[in-house]
Parts: sequence; C-alpha cells; structure tokens
Amino acid sequence: MSTYRIAVIPGDGIGPEIVAEALKVLDKVGAKFGHTFEYTHRLMGGAAYDAVGTCFPEDTVEVCQQHDAVLLGAVGGPKWDDLPGAERPEKALLKIRAGLGLYANLRPAIMHKALAKACPIKPENVGDSMDLMIVRELTGGIYFGEHGWRDGKYGPEAYDVERYSEMEIRRIARVAFNAAMARNKNLVSVDKANVLESSRLWRKIVTEMAADYPEVTVSHMYVDNAAMQLVYRPNQFDVILTSNMFGDILSDEASMITGSLGMLPSASLADGTFGLYEPSHGSAPDIAGKNIANPIATIMSVSMMLRYSFGLEAEAQAIDDAVTAVLDAGLRTGDIAEAGVTPITTTEMGQAICDRI
Repeated sequence: MSTYRIAVIPGDGIGPEIVAEALKVLDKVGAKFGHTFEYTHRLMGGAAYDAVGTCFPEDTVEVCQQHDAVLLGAVGGPKWDDLPGAERPEKALLKIRAGLGLYANLRPAIMHKALAKACPIKPENVGDSMDLMIVRELTGGIYFGEHGWRDGKYGPEAYDVERYSEMEIRRIARVAFNAAMARNKNLVSVDKANVLESSRLWRKIVTEMAADYPEVTVSHMYVDNAAMQLVYRPNQFDVILTSNMFGDILSDEASMITGSLGMLPSASLADGTFGLYEPSHGSAPDIAGKNIANPIATIMSVSMMLRYSFGLEAEAQAIDDAVTAVLDAGLRTGDIAEAGVTPITTTEMGQAICDRI
C-alpha cells in the first residue's frame, strides 16, 4: 500500500465545498487501488486573513514542501477587496507559486461530447468534442515584474513591467514541447512579438528549441489572433504555449468553450514531481454555501495530481472515466444544465462520480 501526503488548502467561497468532494473521490480511489492519502489542512487567502491577520501565513511554503502535492480550492472575494495590495487574497496565489517554484501551469480544455450543446460556438466550427492543452508560464512576466507609481507626463501614473529571461522561456517551452510530443505533436506559441521585446525574445528561443523537437510542428501566433482563433476554430489547436498574462486570459476563454469554468482543472508544476492542483475558476462567493457549485474541475485537478505528481495513470483514468460516465448519464450541476434539466447538488455530483469509480 502506497501513502501520499497532500497539503489541502480549501480557501474561500466555494473552495471548501468543492475540495470536500475532491477528497471524497481521492478516498474512493485509495480504497479501490490500495493507496492511502493523508491530508494536512491549511489556511490561505481570505480565510487566513480572517483567522490570523494575513492572507499568506509565513509557514505556508514550508508546510507545503513537506508534502507530495498541494490541493487548492479557490481564494478571494469582495469581502477582502479593500485590503492593501500585499494582503489581498489573490496575492497569496503569486506568493505560493513563487515560493514553491511552480513555473509551469498546465490547463487542459476538454469538451465532453455530452456537453456539446453547452458550447457557445457553432457546431460546424467545433464539432462535438475538443481537447487542447494550454501551457502557461506561471512565475514570470508582468505579474512578477516591477510595479509602482510615479509622476509622468500627464500626472500620476502606474506601471507594471513585463520581463522574461532566456532561462524562464526555455524551461517552460521544454514543458510545452514535451506535452506536444505526448499528444498530437502540434505546438502553437502565442506572443505579441510585433510590439513587445519580451515576446521577441520568447519567439526567438522557441524557434531555436524547435530544432530539438523535429517531430513537433511549431507555429507562432499573436495573442489577439489566438483569442480570435480559439472561438472560431478551437480544434486547430493541440498545445498552446504562452506567457503568464496571455495564458491567464486564453485559458479562461478556452474554458467557456467547453461549457463552463467549472469544468477546467489545472496543474502548477515545479521541477520534479511536486505540483499544486486547483480548478481554474474563482471562489464564486455569490453561490458559496448553497451546495450548487460544480466540483468537476477540482475533481479533475485531483486526476491530474495522480497522473503528474504520483505517476498513477490507471487511478487518474478511473476518475476521468467516472466523470465522463456521469455526464453521459445526463447528470448536471446548474452551470452546465440545459433547459428542462433539473440540476443536482455539489455533493450529489461528487457522490455520483465516486459511485462510478
């Protein structure tokens, strides 16, 4: 019997509800395949601020490093919008990514055939399914560059600096190339090289690295065109490689093509096998505590944890198959329910997935 230690950060809003269902699924997988999953719960984000006066307790990184992986729900909400910038719950996300060296964010956007009608794109442009992977650089770029205020030509102005080193580009590009090799060997690198120096370096490095992956078809696309192409013909993409800010935007766009943000998991990886797993959506405070949130993104994030951090492919596939079976059976939470379909609750969806593992 194998034992895996997971740091669990439920977070804010719907975070505790969806994380609870993901842990139920993990426990079911453990019981079926003979594994033990041990959980250490920690506070981060608004919940941490309310409890201890800071959104990011000082031992957060140290505690997480003592575990094999991290499961995160969601952080933030209007309740904490007036806090100073350094104490905003969203700042905790940047701190944990930097502190744990989580530079590679993998966001698969998969549209299940059972949810084809939930896709806002014309059927002739998307078909009845979609499967692409966005590889987003996570610890560099404008989110981590210099920020400040100063007197400018027209009075007070604010600035945020976008910057990337060759090392940062090479290591995330390597992740994307390897992902493409494991999929359909097609990589689109997204930048804004017609305007930004950082993007020109990005394109130069990716072009150079393409020589090391002759089997991968590599192309470049400006981010504005990529945004348009995603909603015009998303199936042209296999793996998308892009910077922190561009990936943040494009992955949310891709998620809506699948039918709902509630369907999009993510993995944030460091070197080696350590990773942090979380849904791509926010804390949705407007529906918190109502037992109506969609837990599938969090449950699929657990599947990614099993696959990428623990190397448990069969166990991960069991979760993927269970989610597909639930959707094929017509079970829906409110965000993906068609007209005339009675939605089920968060806990009912979690239990339905457990029952099919």
